Amino acid sequence: MASFSNGLLAVAILSLLASAAHAQLSPAFYAVTCPDLQSVVRSVMAQVVGQDPRMGASVIRLFFHDCFVNGCDASVLLDDTPTMRGEKNAMGNMNSLRGYEIIDAIKSRVEASCRATVSCADIVALAARDSVSLLGGPSWTVLLGRRDARTASVDAANANLPPASDNISSLVTKFAAKGLDLRDLTALSGAHTVGAARCSSFRPHVYSDANVDPAFAMFRRRICPATGGDSNLVPLDSTSPNRFDVSYYRDLMVRRSLLHSDQELFNNGPADDLVRLYSSSGSAFNRDFTAAMVKMGNISLLTGSDGEIRLDCRRAN
Repeated sequence: MASFSNGLLAVAILSLLASAAHAQLSPAFYAVTCPDLQSVVRSVMAQVVGQDPRMGASVIRLFFHDCFVNGCDASVLLDDTPTMRGEKNAMGNMNSLRGYEIIDAIKSRVEASCRATVSCADIVALAARDSVSLLGGPSWTVLLGRRDARTASVDAANANLPPASDNISSLVTKFAAKGLDLRDLTALSGAHTVGAARCSSFRPHVYSDANVDPAFAMFRRRICPATGGDSNLVPLDSTSPNRFDVSYYRDLMVRRSLLHSDQELFNNGPADDLVRLYSSSGSAFNRDFTAAMVKMGNISLLTGSDGEIRLDCRRAN
């Protein structure tokens, strides 16, 4: 009984610490110290997305991959050092995660006017929000005040990032470990309405899975041979690859998802009803997606005097 009580106490303490960290975030965190921050981020992202819409999808993914590994602390941006193997070379990031130079460009402009004030973690959060809205999706108020981690871990990234081979049970477990439920999982996965995937990520699905439309699989095999061509790219949502909408869910319902893990959301499982809802209601999707993005943005935060405000997003001070 004592160990059970101690366990409950530990959970309660963690909840209180998380609540305290979240309470330190505010949309007006930089209102005095860096009042032009959000316009600077928006300006850079508008130019980037205008030139290459897929880069907007990459920045959204960058935010996901940051938050899922030890929280939203910009650890994903850190380069390797002689004493640290960072997250950039993790299995889910190596040769596929992009957008680092975009964050560098924003950080450079922010530092020019607000020296040592704005965290890289907050810049990533804002850039992801602006990417979604610039691609035609919803917008939301980003809570600010995160601080940056001083270290990163390739092992933590390998352990926490869901691979494209995950089934629904594994996805639910990994999201639950971050405080995200099935609704959050299903809504956040809708970000795959933009962007592209490498052949190596979807080859097993279009060659081996039974829950895929045969004509769709055959067409994808033309771009992704059984051997070779690992880096060949295909849009995740071929209907509107550069538009943030609900066509991703409609593709799931006709078994035309590019990734195994995505099709798991509509495969006679617990997320089927949510997929049906989002496929027919953009407003329901937008509501749940924005709520889930705010929720994800609160994972394991560094605030107050924890962490640091990096001067260069690629290295600790």
